[in-house]
Amino acid sequence: MDKKILLVATFLGLTAIVLGAFGAHALKKVLSVEQLQSFEVGVRYQMYHALFLFFIGTFTFLNEKERLIIFWLTIFGVLFFSGSIYFLATNAITNFKTKFLGPITPLGGVLLISAWSYLFYSILSKKS
Repeated sequence: MDKKILLVATFLGLTAIVLGAFGAHALKKVLSVEQLQSFEVGVRYQMYHALFLFFIGTFTFLNEKERLIIFWLTIFGVLFFSGSIYFLATNAITNFKTKFLGPITPLGGVLLISAWSYLFYSILSKKS
C-alpha cells in the first residue's frame, strides 16, 4: 500500500462528502438548479476519483512509477475538473472572476481520462 496515495484518497473522499452536504443544504438556497447540478457533478467526480485512488493505492499489480503517474494525473485532473466546476457553479455568490476557468474544466477531464488510460495501458502491457 502506498500511504501517500491512500491519504490523498481519504482527503478527497472526505472533502467530497463535506462539499456534497454543503451543496445539498447551504447552496440549495442560493444557487439555481443548473448551478447546483453542476456543483454536484464536481462532487460526484471527486468521489469517483477518491475511490479510484484507493484502488490504485492498494493495487499491487502496478509498480511504483506507474502508481505515481496515475496519482499525479488524477490529482491534477480532480483539481482542474472538480475545482473549476466548484468555482464556476458558485460564481453568482462569490463574485470571483471565473471566466478563465472555462478551459480548465476540459483539461481536468483530459487528465482524468489520461489516468484511466494509463492504468489500462499498464495492465495491458504486463506479462501474465
